[in-house]
Amino acid sequence: MKHKIFITLIILSACLPISCKNASVGTADEPVKAYNIDYNWGEGGAHGFARPGLWADANPAEHVNWYEALGCNVIQSFAVSCNGYAWYKNGIIPEQPGLKYDFLTEQVRLARKKNIKVIGYFCVGANNKWEEDHPDLCYRMNGQQIPLTQQYLNYLCASIEDAIKKTDIDGIMLDWFYNPGGGRDPLPPLRWLACEQDMYSELMGKDFPGKDRIAPDDELVFRQKAIGRAWTQIRETAKRTKPQCIIWLTAYEVNSKEYEGNTLLKEIDWLMNEAGDIERTQAMRTIAGQHTKFITCLAGWNGQNPMETVPAAIAQKTGLYGFTKPASGSMMPPVDHYLSMSIDTLKGDALNIAVLARTFNNLPLHYVKPSKK
Repeated sequence: MKHKIFITLIILSACLPISCKNASVGTADEPVKAYNIDYNWGEGGAHGFARPGLWADANPAEHVNWYEALGCNVIQSFAVSCNGYAWYKNGIIPEQPGLKYDFLTEQVRLARKKNIKVIGYFCVGANNKWEEDHPDLCYRMNGQQIPLTQQYLNYLCASIEDAIKKTDIDGIMLDWFYNPGGGRDPLPPLRWLACEQDMYSELMGKDFPGKDRIAPDDELVFRQKAIGRAWTQIRETAKRTKPQCIIWLTAYEVNSKEYEGNTLLKEIDWLMNEAGDIERTQAMRTIAGQHTKFITCLAGWNGQNPMETVPAAIAQKTGLYGFTKPASGSMMPPVDHYLSMSIDTLKGDALNIAVLARTFNNLPLHYVKPSKK
């Protein structure tokens, strides 16, 4: 086993990209090198999401410096996290209670000086504040729970427009872009709330036939049309507000039937397989547009082995991304912490970060930073 690992390290070291540290992702050939200290999941909020104001003291300068040290050319930050509150000030969405800094706005300003792009996060399928304010328009369950009504789309798109204008982010990340319960196979039946019955008439061009009379094929078409309408409005809003705005879709099931028959995957700028498996990452190239950048994911939840995922991504010129919730206040340990340890001693998110730190900085995977004497 040790011989196999050693051989893998040699091969991977030879395959590391020779582009400069923090090289811009403006060119078609430059893969994304991104990370996210994740402010979605934490204590005190509904559905496992962080309570409003958790990590509100986050320092944007410390964050940008950490991402720079990691070797990122992209920071995936937050416009609005899943608790429904914004990470920038003076917007139409209430800011995180106690927000100390104009966090996202300052991240963009500081990162731009370092030639690093900042992408602001929006969760399409879940938002605790929307659930609190509009309980009749939600399933009130864990996971994707928001029907893509016109009322919700207007709210979401107004939020996207506002964040782009107020912070000048380089782009937006769309997460959980499914109908309630979506992203699964087989898809669970919809509940057909009153708002969904209205949506049925709008999207299908005929009266709602009744909950017991919906054919499975019609329900799938309804789901696809709901995704299609949402995508059209989101894309038009983002590109009208900032024509060069990058739209990044992260999908834990990129082959969802809900995406079929839509222009979403053909028009998306960046597409990521959040599940991280090599098979679906490779297959994305057959379903996306010619201009699309591809990204794969290393995260604790998906259990991917970075020793397999990273060399496969490098060989395919696929971007790399990882995320985990903070482990040291609102931050992670310094990048030197991961570089000073052998990767053979690490596991989970620590191993993922250690591998990405070396890969992003064009270092051999067996590299260990000497300790200061």
